[in-house]
Amino acid sequence: MNQVVSNGLASAPAIKQYVKAAEACGVDIQPLLVEAGIDPKILEDNNRHLPNACMERLLALLIPASKDPCFGLHAARFVEPASFSVLGYISMNCSTLRMVQAKIPIYEKIVGDMGVTSFETAHGVVLQRWQCLFTDPAVKRHEVENVIGSWVCYARQFLNFDHWDSVWFEHSAPEDPALLADYQETFNCEVLFDQPSSGVRVRENLLDEVLPQANAELLEMLLAHATKLLAGLDQSQRTTDQVKNILRLMINQQPPSSEMIAEKLGISSRTLQRKLSEEGTHYKDVLNELRYELAIYFLKNTELTLDNIAYELGYAEARSFYRSFKQWTGETAGSYRTAHTANSKD
Repeated sequence: MNQVVSNGLASAPAIKQYVKAAEACGVDIQPLLVEAGIDPKILEDNNRHLPNACMERLLALLIPASKDPCFGLHAARFVEPASFSVLGYISMNCSTLRMVQAKIPIYEKIVGDMGVTSFETAHGVVLQRWQCLFTDPAVKRHEVENVIGSWVCYARQFLNFDHWDSVWFEHSAPEDPALLADYQETFNCEVLFDQPSSGVRVRENLLDEVLPQANAELLEMLLAHATKLLAGLDQSQRTTDQVKNILRLMINQQPPSSEMIAEKLGISSRTLQRKLSEEGTHYKDVLNELRYELAIYFLKNTELTLDNIAYELGYAEARSFYRSFKQWTGETAGSYRTAHTANSKD
């Protein structure tokens, strides 16, 4: 087995999904949890997180113990809203799939640091891809299949959406061709292996179909709860990352002052300035860095107008955004969008 070197955290619900799948295979899970360094009592609290490396070690034990060559894929059948922590419930109350996709990059960390979601649009089709950060190749394959399988199963069961164009996997097809039927049963669409990325593809015009179960008032309460969860996770992060995550949640209202950020972190403004200085940065630098990251994301992955992007970034006037973007990149926001939209359609 390869040495596990993954960093970050994994949520208890993400781990419990695998535990349920393993128990369904008749695996005695308790000794494997102990061997992986996981206290079973922690899994009883859906708000708890464990070291990412513990989850990877557990999967390295569960996969052979299950005797299931498609263990990760089949574990997707055990998905439920709580599997994605509060993000699962946030998704259920978004009005469209486009809104769901907009929330994922912001709140994905609550689910864990096992991988990163990104989006790419070309020829009217959106690829929602997932890059796994695990290091063990065997574990990585099962984790990728589980995450993408969970996306599809979750959307089918809880969002009433099952209109995927195709599913992509970077890895090769299973050696046993008989197993391909399991992929078809799970995804109910074309499944392609040896692709440039792993993810699901959906026609862009379907992203704006109204999801019937959305509840705007409940969504606002869930977003507030997610903010608190992120703040709790941030305690183990660099101060720079803590500040950036708080800003990410508040920036479109109006960027909070450094004093407000310090208050949310439970420290004095002076202490915040000192901690940021020790990390080689300042509050204004962190704000501008986040604005740049979000601007690039919105320009490449959304159809928001430039004025709306300026609003989302917390600028009082759109021209301030135009000026900042030119300083960051040396080109206008409009020309940047045109160039990258053209490239994505080539």
